[in-house]
Amino acid sequence: MWQALAFARAGYRVTLHERDDGDLTTGTSHWAGGMLAPYCEAEASEPLITRLGLRSLALWREALPETPFKGSLVVAHSRDRNDYERFARMTSGHQRLDAQALAKLEPSLDSRFRDGLFFADEGHVEPRRVLPQLHDKLVRAGGDIRFRSSVTPDECARESGSIVIDCRGLFARDALPQLRGVKGEMVIVETSEVSLSRPVRLIHPRWPLYIIPRDDNQFMIGATTVEREDSGVSVRSALELLSAAYAVHPAFAEARIVEIGSGLRPAFPDNLPRISIDKQRLSVNGLYRHGFLLAPALAELTLGYVARGEIDNEVMQCA
Repeated sequence: MWQALAFARAGYRVTLHERDDGDLTTGTSHWAGGMLAPYCEAEASEPLITRLGLRSLALWREALPETPFKGSLVVAHSRDRNDYERFARMTSGHQRLDAQALAKLEPSLDSRFRDGLFFADEGHVEPRRVLPQLHDKLVRAGGDIRFRSSVTPDECARESGSIVIDCRGLFARDALPQLRGVKGEMVIVETSEVSLSRPVRLIHPRWPLYIIPRDDNQFMIGATTVEREDSGVSVRSALELLSAAYAVHPAFAEARIVEIGSGLRPAFPDNLPRISIDKQRLSVNGLYRHGFLLAPALAELTLGYVARGEIDNEVMQCA
């Protein structure tokens, strides 16, 4: 979507082929958290992710200025204090809040945690709501969207003079056999007894888990990273996700479970994104768990190469 939008805004005639229908319920984006957190991701990612992520923040704000970016919050219980301090050392762009400041920022967390890390410049978008908005912007920019289209890159390339940008994720294994699927599992719950204004990450012994507020008193709980390509959610993951929510606020125990699901995120062995270039055909893939964070910046890089021959040596590979 971001690739199509960037090229359409630059004056190119763009056709976006999408194998799903307009609801986009079968793709990984349907199960994404939509977190735009380049500073937090620095704890377990290469500097490239932060660099591209910071640029993407600006592009998201430019494209959707009405979307609130209220930062993100990191908290931990006393037993995970060492991991919390390590997270603070490994990241930047945060402000330390004491219990009083934390309660002022998120009143529902009053007396729940003794302090927190506030990343004021980060944000989040709700994928299921923001994608239709981007579709509308693409159409207004002159782009054409063809849903339920299973056309292949080779078929597109046969059209004289066309530039093909392959963003098929795991379906691109015919051209990128080194790709693997990394499963992300999530739960959506509904409760009116908790109110959060921004994503809250809870430091966990195995991985940080996050709770993301959505409209209609709903919350997405996620952040599992499972090295398997099966579908569905394991009992263990569901228990950990729901226990994490309960650990943040006991009112989540009475919340209604709305949805449980998972998606497979495409990743290369180094978990870094890659733009592969072969004449008029480009492949953008391997965004791992950073799809919504990195997509705008990668689209900008692709456009820069096509329009001006610009090369980003950290991301691009030429045949």
